[in-house]
Amino acid sequence: MKKIAFVVPSGVAPLAPSHAQKRSKRLAVMPVVLGLLTAAAAGCTTETAPVDDSEVLQATAEASAALSATLLGLVEREQVVGDVYHYSFLLKVGDTPNARIRVHRVVREDSPNVAHPTSQAILLMHGDFANFTTNFVPSRISAAAKPDRDLAVYLAKRGIDVWGVDRRWTTAPAEGTDFSDFAGMGVAQAVSDTGLALSFARTLRTLTGGGKARLFLGGFSSGAQLTYLYAAEESQKPLAQRHVKGIVPIDIYGKLSPADESLRLYACANAADEYDWVAQGFVDSDNSTFAQPLGALAASAPWGDSPIFEGYTNREAMLGFVAATFLLYEPKPQYHLVAGVYKNGFPSTLRYSSEALISDWLAHSPPHESLVETADRDAMWCGTGTLPLADHLADISVPLFYLGAAGGFGDHGLYTTTLVASTDVTTHVVRRLPASSEVEDFGHADLLYAEDAPALAWAPLAQWLLAH
Repeated sequence: MKKIAFVVPSGVAPLAPSHAQKRSKRLAVMPVVLGLLTAAAAGCTTETAPVDDSEVLQATAEASAALSATLLGLVEREQVVGDVYHYSFLLKVGDTPNARIRVHRVVREDSPNVAHPTSQAILLMHGDFANFTTNFVPSRISAAAKPDRDLAVYLAKRGIDVWGVDRRWTTAPAEGTDFSDFAGMGVAQAVSDTGLALSFARTLRTLTGGGKARLFLGGFSSGAQLTYLYAAEESQKPLAQRHVKGIVPIDIYGKLSPADESLRLYACANAADEYDWVAQGFVDSDNSTFAQPLGALAASAPWGDSPIFEGYTNREAMLGFVAATFLLYEPKPQYHLVAGVYKNGFPSTLRYSSEALISDWLAHSPPHESLVETADRDAMWCGTGTLPLADHLADISVPLFYLGAAGGFGDHGLYTTTLVASTDVTTHVVRRLPASSEVEDFGHADLLYAEDAPALAWAPLAQWLLAH
């Protein structure tokens, strides 16, 4: 079988109340929370009995704004491991067919439905062909993932209240989807929805004993680019209207270095093509015809002929896509989703992450994805012409922790961290191999799925969050 497509290019190298008092207060507030959620589900307002806590009363007065979205259906709660639980809330955020976002919470509980109080909280945003669960709690969708090795669980166990948001396109049904609002699912809408999710999370934290402090905002991949864009937009608001205390972009750049002009032009060309497709009516990046079968077939029929990449088996097709991603998409030289081990110029296995877990990640992709969001993100990288959002990157002044992977965006993401106004910037790029072997080094998604990601990537992140 001829192996050409995936050959590596040559030369690419005040006084604290007691615990009992805190718990009593949180239990007393639960009827307030349930009342607000019930009212939201009914699309109406409510009055609640007073609670002897001025901050909680103030939060309740503000809750109509945070809960202006309608709660669709019941709140879902499931045990992940030990005292760590996962909640999800499906929110209606508009009147169009797919105007829904899902807000998640992964948190330790002191007793059923009573979250353990934490001083630090973060809201995480997923990347492409993913949602919060598949990126940050993959044990919920894959037997190859262990709960203790989920990033959200790792952080929750260390005293961090973890929240997340699924973008609108992730909630679109597999079949019978009305795509009439997909052309509006650009970065401006995603940034606006992120603000709603942050407001929702802050309100529920206040009502359940977490305090009114702002949250960290973090994201992986495209979620990291949205992290930069949200923080930039929020920098233009009065301090009292801001939700974010610091940002954690995971393996991305917000703006390209002058030394990366070829990559900027690559983004410009991609944006032009994508906007052209949108203008022709192609608004859906259909994951059900690529990412989903790529992962599912690699798991169910690894040695069968791939219907996606002719001349390869299903396993080879999956390995080629994740380990030699640069042959299809190259936002930087040798970019790859997951590190592979090359044999005769072809990735023969994965180096740091489980094949089963990576296959499950792809197989559980949301069936649909907004193409205009992709075009908008490329346009922001391009930086010329009419942009979907104004460029306020230089006005970001909150602390920043950049986490990169040598084989992902890696060092190319460092330039952006020099452009912000913050004087508190920390960077950490995971590199395990010499630069000459970067094609096989720690990949973009290895930051979430690799066996040693907790030690190499998550520990520095958790330490930074707890120190801030």
